[in-house]
Amino acid sequence: MWIFGSIAWGFAMAASFLLSVHIFGRATGSHDLSLTAIYAGGGLLGWLIALPIIHLATQRRRPSVVLAGWVLLLGIVTIGATAGLYALQYRHFYAHWHAPFASRIWGYQLFYTTAVALYQFAVLGVRHLLPAGFAMLIALSVVMARRSR
Repeated sequence: MWIFGSIAWGFAMAASFLLSVHIFGRATGSHDLSLTAIYAGGGLLGWLIALPIIHLATQRRRPSVVLAGWVLLLGIVTIGATAGLYALQYRHFYAHWHAPFASRIWGYQLFYTTAVALYQFAVLGVRHLLPAGFAMLIALSVVMARRSR
């Protein structure tokens, strides 16, 4: 379930992005393919990281706690993983103009470039996970909470 679930959740987050772009009209320009890969990778990593945390946090708990654990932990970790991949891509793009590796200026540039990328994702990127990604998260959480009884 770990690997299959991560692949399925990655495809679900990619589908959420594509639905947001094409059905809800939230165009992103010519980078749809690379952004789809970032959202798919964020879903894949989010599942792989969140699953053990969810199991540790919800062992021998009431079904309502299990449901809340799935919604909160999988949602937060998926958004965090996707934002992290977005920040890596953002940093990769701007690395050409940054100072040499491990210099003081490079450290500042790395910090602020990452901070700006995370802010930009929070403002412009999270909307691609709504409402389709949120609906998929709720549906999956209900199924997984019922399954854990």
